Amino acid sequence: MSPAVVEAAGAAPDFMNAALPWLAWTGLHLSPWKLIGLAGALMFGGRWLVQFLASRREGKPVIPRAFWYMSLAGSTMTLSYFMFSHKQDSVGIVQNLFPAFTAAYSLYLDIRHRGWHREKASH
Repeated sequence: MSPAVVEAAGAAPDFMNAALPWLAWTGLHLSPWKLIGLAGALMFGGRWLVQFLASRREGKPVIPRAFWYMSLAGSTMTLSYFMFSHKQDSVGIVQNLFPAFTAAYSLYLDIRHRGWHREKASH
């Protein structure tokens, strides 16, 4: 339901899709859902920095466990944004649904192979 329809019906506007007044100085419409989506996108993109730094430290290509946690959290946050905000974009949902499952499965395999403590096994 659009915000205009909700307001016309006399109901309170949806807080998660309403602009945050304390961020009005930015000139952008920033709602709680949009902040969740942006944080998820930054986390999903930031995982590559984590992977780069870990590989540089090891001197070979490695994927640290933080990479999978960041992948899972970032894709879940952006998936939530596309599913539950006023955006409800099917392209965004599909784009973030598969990475979420892939990250969850890869994290499961990493924990199964190395256990909870990384010292148990190496790449």
